[in-house]
Amino acid sequence: MNIAALIILSYLAGSFPTALIMGYALKGVDIRTLGSGNMGATNVFRQLGAPAGIITLLIDMFKGFASAFWISRLGSGLTDDGIALMILAGVCAILGHTFTVFAGFRGGKGVATASGMVIAISPWIVLICAGIFLLTLLLTGYVSVASMLAVTTFGIIHVVQYLIGVTDSLWLLVFSVFIPFFIIWTHRSNLKKLAAGEESRFERVMIFKKKAKQ
Repeated sequence: MNIAALIILSYLAGSFPTALIMGYALKGVDIRTLGSGNMGATNVFRQLGAPAGIITLLIDMFKGFASAFWISRLGSGLTDDGIALMILAGVCAILGHTFTVFAGFRGGKGVATASGMVIAISPWIVLICAGIFLLTLLLTGYVSVASMLAVTTFGIIHVVQYLIGVTDSLWLLVFSVFIPFFIIWTHRSNLKKLAAGEESRFERVMIFKKKAKQ
């Protein structure tokens, strides 16, 4: 029963439709009808402004962190493997965010919620991945590319750590292999736009910008 409660509560926490609520609260609109139609912080940032985007990002991250750090403790009497419980709770939150029951199982792409989850598990590695994300965003302007590269970096670091004996958690190894593929899968529409040269950039944050034609 404790494991069932852990799974259900983590999924429901992840399912909290932050972007949808933000759209209705600020402009009385369904965020799914604006921009990319995605229920994530990036689309909120573009359609509703920076403050709304930042708040959405922080709440979506908190959903993953709360699930991995607190809700996971429901299973503490059943196993001594705390990492396994944190990963189980975190993955359920990510799935809840991506396939939210409160919005027809249509949600965000899981990056923010996954980030919050891994802050609870590997905070120092998250700092490295955040640096990769920021650098990529500044150089390319593509949030999608920055997200995929950052999560792939996370996966590679943990796989290497497992291979050289820094960590022996099989659960963490499996998650580290799974999460990059999952996040890339959720960005499949972005990959198509990138290939077609149609992906939107955040040009105002780019270091090297194209000069306007005279």
